[in-house]
Amino acid sequence: MDRREKIRKLISLLLEEQPEYRQQAAQFPQDMESQRRLLRSLMNVRYPGKRLNVEYLRLQDELLSEERDEKGVVDVMELPSVRVDRRISVWQGDITRLNADAIVNAANSQMLGCFIPCHACIDNAIHSAAGLQLREECLELMQAQGHEEPVGRAKITKGYNLPAKFVMHTVGPAISGAVTREDEKKLESCYRSCMELAEANGIRSIAFCCISTGVFCFPNELAAEIAVRTVRKCLEGSGIQKVVFNVFQDYDKRIYDVLR
Repeated sequence: MDRREKIRKLISLLLEEQPEYRQQAAQFPQDMESQRRLLRSLMNVRYPGKRLNVEYLRLQDELLSEERDEKGVVDVMELPSVRVDRRISVWQGDITRLNADAIVNAANSQMLGCFIPCHACIDNAIHSAAGLQLREECLELMQAQGHEEPVGRAKITKGYNLPAKFVMHTVGPAISGAVTREDEKKLESCYRSCMELAEANGIRSIAFCCISTGVFCFPNELAAEIAVRTVRKCLEGSGIQKVVFNVFQDYDKRIYDVLR
């Protein structure tokens, strides 16, 4: 079965489960790029809790593994260190390419991933590259917890089809006005919780996204200052060997480049 056939079969299996999207799906062009976007959209809107089709999982994992290898896996231990600490690196690009023991996802309080089709947030990107199993595991964690995830804490799941073995999910503060000291403490807690969770799980390399910037509107420069200060403090006496600050926008790269 070639890639086009896999994509079409996966779409068919998801539409069997979600027939309410058949009419919208029929409006997508038939070229492979558009059909791949349709598949991602259907993955994004699928609510967890139903048993995943065995054939779907097999084909999905084959497809995502092929795409992972084509994008290219980046070895975090080979990334150049910054001048302030040899254990810290800054890397610009797609966090789903990094083979860190764990990558950090900027989640929302529902902790189930982004349900907006093909949304350009990191939550959507990570769940789309990992596969539907990630959302199912997140649901299990949230059902066991019995309430939404508080800001500043962290949870860990498997990475599934990602190069990373694990994903850490943390909810950062959302800003709607001037940043308060409480907001700063909550962002510090996100980084500290992830570092402590890494230590507890024997994780030796971790890649952070720019938590709470973007749609959560935390000022980028202050967020970077808090991130670096908190991580460096956590690294004192730590067994963690590599921390990567992953940036996507050129603006964030310029901010973090002062570390080099």
